[in-house]
Amino acid sequence: MAVYSMTGYATAQTGGPSAANTSEPAREAKHPLGIEIRSVNSRFLDVTFKLPDDLRASEPAIRELLTATLKRGKVEVRAWVEGRNDAGPRAPNPHELQKLLGMQDNIRAWLPSAAPLSVAEVLQLTARQQGNTSELHETLLKLAQTGLNGLLAAREREGTRLAEMLLDRLKQLRQLAQDAQPLIPLLVAQQRQRFIDRWNEALSASAGSAPGAASSGTLGNAITSDMAKDRALTEATAFAIRIDVAEELTRLDSHLSEIERLIKKGADVGKRLDFLIQELHREANTLGAKSSNLELTRISVDMKVLIEQMREQVQNIE
Repeated sequence: MAVYSMTGYATAQTGGPSAANTSEPAREAKHPLGIEIRSVNSRFLDVTFKLPDDLRASEPAIRELLTATLKRGKVEVRAWVEGRNDAGPRAPNPHELQKLLGMQDNIRAWLPSAAPLSVAEVLQLTARQQGNTSELHETLLKLAQTGLNGLLAAREREGTRLAEMLLDRLKQLRQLAQDAQPLIPLLVAQQRQRFIDRWNEALSASAGSAPGAASSGTLGNAITSDMAKDRALTEATAFAIRIDVAEELTRLDSHLSEIERLIKKGADVGKRLDFLIQELHREANTLGAKSSNLELTRISVDMKVLIEQMREQVQNIE
């Protein structure tokens, strides 16, 4: 399955190019309609509507259509009737004006004293002429399905791009982990040599003590030598534990494999990827904290940069 982004945009109109997949009745509707669906990233699915009064009855059906397919994202749906906008009343078309004129002439033929229609009354009457409500609802639902299909296609294209970027960053992280592996025995060897040097220093300090000392002094020198040996051994052991990053590298490799598996699996994997990115960041931080080598520190910093790039993009995956 594909990886879907939460970012996308689609629009559909009756009679327009974007309505090519709609049925013939929708394209020939007496009341041309349009719909626009846009989405951005969000932790949960949040659908909001901006519909005119004569289309508001279709909101529950459109919401059900969207929630049955989309899992996450902040989705905004806007629909309109051609020839009107939210800033003012809908402009009546010539057919409606001709119909009103005919009705007015018929009424004034029977009631000559009736006042002619004013502009405000014409706008009010045409605003009430919403046509066949069921026809509007049916047409809008078909447009909503077309818009949803376009939105899914846009989100899939963006998701494919994100998946390619994430796989590239995974490849770079694996290479950095491989570069870090040979440094571990090198650091251990350096610490072993440091322990030997400290041990030799302890022996030299013991041998360089006052030669004329009494037996109690000799015993004191031996105690001093043993204490120096124990201290050197303790420091070597503590340092060896601190610089051992093999466990961190093993966990990091495991997280990389799981992320790659989820990306190739697709579907709604955004939340799990987000969690794994946090774990990657934790291992990279520990790697840097344990580092006693400039090269290992550089690797840790490079890892953090790549992981941060991945985190920003994972936020957009459904």
